[in-house]
Amino acid sequence: MPKVTSATPDADGLAVAIAVARFNHYITSRLLEGAIEAFLDKGGSENDLHVVHVPGAFELPLAAKKLASSKKYAAVVCLGAVIRGDTPHFEYVCAETARGIMDASRKTDVPVAFGVLTTDTTEQALARISPRSNKGADAMLAALEMANVMKQLSGKGKVAKKRRKR
Repeated sequence: MPKVTSATPDADGLAVAIAVARFNHYITSRLLEGAIEAFLDKGGSENDLHVVHVPGAFELPLAAKKLASSKKYAAVVCLGAVIRGDTPHFEYVCAETARGIMDASRKTDVPVAFGVLTTDTTEQALARISPRSNKGADAMLAALEMANVMKQLSGKGKVAKKRRKR
């Protein structure tokens, strides 16, 4: 039987940072509300949350890397909204934001969740921040689950056992 590592999105005792873009505030503020609500619903405390506002999605990777590098947080959640316009700006911002967020996670070994909406229209973005399906909440749940997986993989989780030396 193979060894299986999995976890649940339990926030109890975890400190989490949220980096949120101000650009498209009417969207990102709802993503933030969803993320905070999910954190609290999963047993987290408001005292264990740190929210950092940045100008836009393009600035999220730098904030995420700084937060993750501090080793104060079990996970970082990045929230933003990039809505397609008439120029190629959309493609550049989306690609570099995604790459930067992934790099922040890889370079720090801290889960950094991608909660950046990349939509063609405002209507599509609004559909992703509804009370029944909020992508900010989804990003928080993914971050919490990964934080708990990482605890187990590092031997600090409840399931990890030391191997006997022979």
